[in-house]
Amino acid sequence: MKADLHAHSKFSRRPAEWILQKLGSPESFTEPTNLYRIAKQRGMSLVTITDHNSIEGCLEIAGQPDTFVSEEVTTYFPEDGCKLHVLVYDIDETLHREMQRSLENLYDLTAYLNREKVLHVLAHPLYSVNNRLTIEHVEKTLLLFRNFELNAARSPEQNRCLHVVLNGLTPEVMDALANKHGIEPTHWEPWKKNFTGGSDDHSSLSIARRYTHTPEAADLAEFLAGIEGGRSLVVGPDSTPKTLAHNIYSIAYQYYGRKLNLERYESNDVIFSLLGRFLLGDNGSNPTLRARLTFYWNQSMRRREGNGNGSVLNILKNEAHRLIWDDPGLAAILRNGNGNQGKLDEKWFGFVNKVSNKVLCHFADHIIESIAGAQFLNLFDSLGSAGALYAILAPYFVSFSLFSRDRQFTGSVLERFGHATSDLGDSRINVAHFTDTFYEVNGVAGTLKKQISAALKAGKNYTVITCTAEDPPHSPGVRNFKPISTYEVPVYPEQKLYYPPFLEMLDYCYRERFTHIHCATPGPLGLVALAIARVLRLPILGTYHTALPQYAQYLTDDVSVAEMMWKYVIWYYDQMDLIYVPSVSTAAELAAKGIAGSKIKIFPRGVHTDLFNPSRRNGCLARYGVDPGTVKLLYVGRVSKEKNLELLVRAFKRLAMAMNNVSLVVVGDGPYWEEMREALRGTRSVFTGYIEGEALASVYASADLFVFPSTTDTFGNVVLEAQASGIPVVVTDTGGPQENIVPEKTGVVVKGNDEQSLFEGIRRMIADPGRLKAMGREAREYAETRTFDLAFESTWKLYADAREHRS
Repeated sequence: MKADLHAHSKFSRRPAEWILQKLGSPESFTEPTNLYRIAKQRGMSLVTITDHNSIEGCLEIAGQPDTFVSEEVTTYFPEDGCKLHVLVYDIDETLHREMQRSLENLYDLTAYLNREKVLHVLAHPLYSVNNRLTIEHVEKTLLLFRNFELNAARSPEQNRCLHVVLNGLTPEVMDALANKHGIEPTHWEPWKKNFTGGSDDHSSLSIARRYTHTPEAADLAEFLAGIEGGRSLVVGPDSTPKTLAHNIYSIAYQYYGRKLNLERYESNDVIFSLLGRFLLGDNGSNPTLRARLTFYWNQSMRRREGNGNGSVLNILKNEAHRLIWDDPGLAAILRNGNGNQGKLDEKWFGFVNKVSNKVLCHFADHIIESIAGAQFLNLFDSLGSAGALYAILAPYFVSFSLFSRDRQFTGSVLERFGHATSDLGDSRINVAHFTDTFYEVNGVAGTLKKQISAALKAGKNYTVITCTAEDPPHSPGVRNFKPISTYEVPVYPEQKLYYPPFLEMLDYCYRERFTHIHCATPGPLGLVALAIARVLRLPILGTYHTALPQYAQYLTDDVSVAEMMWKYVIWYYDQMDLIYVPSVSTAAELAAKGIAGSKIKIFPRGVHTDLFNPSRRNGCLARYGVDPGTVKLLYVGRVSKEKNLELLVRAFKRLAMAMNNVSLVVVGDGPYWEEMREALRGTRSVFTGYIEGEALASVYASADLFVFPSTTDTFGNVVLEAQASGIPVVVTDTGGPQENIVPEKTGVVVKGNDEQSLFEGIRRMIADPGRLKAMGREAREYAETRTFDLAFESTWKLYADAREHRS
């Protein structure tokens, strides 16, 4: 015989009581007669209702065949108020009344139920109903209960954990628990446990999703005896965050449907018809002719009028119409009803994701344009509308957060009972590194690619998550998401802001079981990373490697823009659990701006000394037109004004006038490339464009001196690459690059933003060829202490530090 032993009727108080309190009602919306009908349609031999502390729903269907009276009672550990739910089966009104006297004390309740020989089961045993459940409480329940529920509304990890732990109990374990807590087991052979299954349905969407099957039972007595005798089977799938969110949407829709009488719109409005298909349990009716005509009329008006007044509800409505029109799957559900089809929660997720992405694009554009134009009244209006969108998506935030909390708790339970957490999936450090620059050519992207290689080599769980409109080939260790839209920055045409698909990324990070979120950007992708870390209750680490405020000032020549950027940057990085910086100077800069010093850690970075090596010196620069008889100065990097290349232009012109044996090689590309090339016309200067790999390594090794005038770099990978290639370097005293040399041994440090100092520093170096070569040898020796593999090992240890810092 089959029965869903955990379903609620309209009299039920829900486990997620706080949701309903927000809605203003403690009741659910499934009529008992409807619940009975649906349960029988879905193949249940027996039907019962386990309302919270009420049997009214059961009494309403008591006249129907194959029913019995049950209840879900709320009880507490008297020592600390930790709340539990206990399912009690086959009771009557007298026992219901008597049981109320024991509800405040779990020990009294279990003693009473055992005395009366009432079958009872601990519902969702690892779910913390009022956020007080600890491992010690779980230990005590093992002494107090024989029967445990595998709940269809909870995560797969919870149910698998129960299986592993309960099936691994021994007499010795139970004796130790009894001695520890001073509690005598309430039943014979307490190491033997039984399981039941229930849907824990609150919305009528998942009645009989999971049920208890007792084979060969002919009646209710044999069915219940089969449970007590350990002969019952649990049938049906587990839940996912999408399932829970779908139910929350349904609860809200049914509540407001009754309060606002939305049913009157379902036959006349296509949107409400579709909502009914998705959010009502067995809605199968077809929309009326009037609803279909309204749908086509709305499509016609949409083509003529666009998005109307731009309000959240208006945009949602327009986008929903558009999706229904364009998506054959949605149109089929609208025409034919949901038919109780499987994976309706997945289809609802897809619908909400697509609609919310469109709305998010609209408001993100408004917010960025308002900031760029200093139109702060428009900004506040857009932020308020975005808040309304947040409220619409809240069920997914809630469900993913709850499931993440449950996942972390079940891992602790497994460890307590001596089981490897790998029983539920790999629990080693698993890092998701968010970046908005990966396929571009810059130091950050180069470092991330090296880290992926090092992680794969070392067998570490490390994934770079990025977002670009391009269609790059698949690469191990990289997950690219298509942006939902792109915003081109007017003052920086080459820089694009990609709006990432938030719900898709949230779902991906949950499914991949990441343990750490690492963010390399405070842009849109960084905000998504921060939100995901908060929802999934994961530690988040931020790398501050780009001096955005300084860049903003260079690009706009506006101090107020730089100040606004500083405020945003400090706000963003202050949300991190730990902040990794590439240099001491960067750490001091952030601390001076108000970031707590305890959060800031130096992020070790290294260089591939096999690739960048003096042995690659081969005179290749002659192929680019460089005179082999000259002293060859080299710059590698983005050709942009924020790198202080205008200063290099002026200093090199003076060098060219003072001595005729010096050349300048510029490797890279960028917005200043044409202007810089024109400014150096007539000098011994060569512009190679972008070079990478072994060709770049040969260029480094074939040069004589590396010059890096930037004052905005927080690290400067190219400075290490040059030294690994056996050439000394010239850097400024501002920013991080100065910390990657040994002054006067592997290079020299000159004053930042000082043409004379840069000129003198270069001239002094090339005036002594013997010293130049000796410094090149020392530069190589120094680089060998900064290998990338050593740096990666140190970096990985920081993730463990982040976990300890959070705890």
